[in-house]
Amino acid sequence: MPAAAAPIISSVQKLVLYETRARYFLVGSNHAETKYRVLKIDRTEPKDLVLIDDRHVYTQQEVRELLGRLDLGNRTKMGQKGSTGLFRAVSAFGVVGFVRFLEGYYIVLITKRRKMADIGGHAIYKIEDTNMIYLPNDSVRITHPDEARYLRIFQNVDLSSNFYFSYSYDLSHSLQYNLTVLRMPLEMLKSETTQAHQESFDIFEDEGLITQGGSGVFGIRSEPYMKYVWNGELLDVIKNSVHRDWLLYIIHGFCGQSKLLIYGRPVYVTLIARRSSKFAGTRFLKRGANCEGDVANEVETEQILCDASVMSFAAGSYSSYVQVRGSVPLYWSQDISTMMPKPPITLDQADPFAHVAALHFDQMLQRFGSPVIILNLVKEREKRKHERILSEELVAAVTYLNQFLPPEHTIIYIPWDMAKFTKSKLCNVLDRLNVIAESVVKKTGFFVNRPDSYCSILRPDEKWSELGGCVIPTGRLQTGVLRTNCVDCLDRTNTAQFMVGKCALAYQLYSLGLIDKPHLQFDTDAVRLFEELYEDHGDTLSLQYGGSQLVHRVKTYRKIAPWTQHSKDIMQTLSRYYSNAFSDADRQDSINLFLGVFHPTEGKPHLWELPTDFYLHHKNTMRLLPTRRRLTVKKFHKYEEEIDVHSEFFRPYELSSFDDTFCLAMTSSVRNKSNREEAVLQRKTAASAPPPPSEEAVSSSSEDDSGTDREEEGSVSQR
Repeated sequence: MPAAAAPIISSVQKLVLYETRARYFLVGSNHAETKYRVLKIDRTEPKDLVLIDDRHVYTQQEVRELLGRLDLGNRTKMGQKGSTGLFRAVSAFGVVGFVRFLEGYYIVLITKRRKMADIGGHAIYKIEDTNMIYLPNDSVRITHPDEARYLRIFQNVDLSSNFYFSYSYDLSHSLQYNLTVLRMPLEMLKSETTQAHQESFDIFEDEGLITQGGSGVFGIRSEPYMKYVWNGELLDVIKNSVHRDWLLYIIHGFCGQSKLLIYGRPVYVTLIARRSSKFAGTRFLKRGANCEGDVANEVETEQILCDASVMSFAAGSYSSYVQVRGSVPLYWSQDISTMMPKPPITLDQADPFAHVAALHFDQMLQRFGSPVIILNLVKEREKRKHERILSEELVAAVTYLNQFLPPEHTIIYIPWDMAKFTKSKLCNVLDRLNVIAESVVKKTGFFVNRPDSYCSILRPDEKWSELGGCVIPTGRLQTGVLRTNCVDCLDRTNTAQFMVGKCALAYQLYSLGLIDKPHLQFDTDAVRLFEELYEDHGDTLSLQYGGSQLVHRVKTYRKIAPWTQHSKDIMQTLSRYYSNAFSDADRQDSINLFLGVFHPTEGKPHLWELPTDFYLHHKNTMRLLPTRRRLTVKKFHKYEEEIDVHSEFFRPYELSSFDDTFCLAMTSSVRNKSNREEAVLQRKTAASAPPPPSEEAVSSSSEDDSGTDREEEGSVSQR
């Protein structure tokens, strides 16, 4: 029986920033305003961040008394009521982080939020507005002429556009991971608790907790998966000096939730997309992969289904399915300086041993398990090789890597030219995608936190019995993942992911006992709702990476789009081209600065002076290979023979001749050699000299020489 466990809810959900001339006081409280924490920030340091967290939990009365004393102590004159010594600067809902350019530090606060989804009672919020406050006082501020430009570049990353956070639910991990952690055995939870107590120095943390004889509940908080965290670099400066509740990790991507009523029974369908913060950027400026195996436009999409009638992770019914999109994991790029709608694809570096692809698939195998299934949608047949270059290289890489994997864990490669089938009038694109989706979901399975329903035994289904994944006593686990890609990973990829998600949705509804067969027709409320979610999801991801909304939608591939859709597609194409040509470079600089890929440093080139950001994202190219030192160290007297080079070279205790000692003959710039030196060299080389030539060889060589001499004399006379 699993232990009673629940996610830890952050006690810092409402913040107020108070200001004095010498310090900022950041007061954070929980939602009920019963627990408070205080963070003290020094304003007298011009460039360093001096931050103190006493790690004490205050009551509301204690905080009021503390603020009253601070107000009284910071007034200019005792008893003066006209001007207070403590100003209420701003109210907020979380700390995004701290950042420094060339002057002092700034603090970034979330000032507006909007609830977007609810998973098991845990709210997911979208950032609506932020406030950036300069920390040092004006009296100690050291101005720099380029500070304003860096600030403007940093603020080009619109934090009010598709950034999400939660106070209690880990958005960087999947639902399967979060619920599996809550079901850890009792012994493991006790050992983790003991280890946490040993590492922590918060003496007030567990005050009043009944440890013996009581029915305690284990609170669990997992470390975030930093690949999908976008403010990790901004929080890194305070990570080890403040309580964990101050750290609010945010993700970038998409979050949407819809309510589906099935005979009055409410079901929440949630779609969460996590965009990777590694090798992040815009369409033509970030292609392929970097040297660490991180690919461009990598997004993990998770669809979550939950029975909304029971809002509890312990008692409710939850199901999820995860799939991934990402650029082809090779060293490739497209040169946009040619001003062509489709710039030629070039392979930048040869990778005969598929090193980058191996690193990328190694990450996927560690996170999702096997099988990793690649659905490659790029064109296979072209008059002029364009997209086919990527297909050929990817096939070679996968074939090479599979020879090192066990047969049961090999990478499954599914090529399908979606553009070719779309142009054909005889083929239905979505029917073919549905066949691929069925085979994929059967291999990977999906996650559900409850055992199979009794109806699956009463009315057995062939498709259900063939379903893959891992079956455990408490439900099912998804093992493996589908990785879909085209060239941009936008239009074709979104339609393919929708079809796979639609197939998985049928299995999820069937596993929760809501439909009688794991199959959904297109023209149903559930599929229409799901299609709207996926179109919003595709539009959002396309705007982030490509600069425009989707050009080709699900209706386009179903061939039921209205005639007005064609004009909209043309406008989206023009918008995408304009964004790629004129605004992507500025957006890329902003992303590099926000994610900490580039750190402004005095005396080094500025961000806008760099000819390329290649070396910022490919860090291994700037790093020398590590030297493996294997040293044996002993202590000697300074005249010991083992360390005396003079004795080793000259050998003063041995009888030796100069010819043997100085026998090293090397090329010298000195031309006036004595006869003695020439004699020594002749003696030394006599033994290794070749045998003298025979008389016939000498005579023939002399004749040849005389012939050549005659020819030279003739040529001279002719001149």
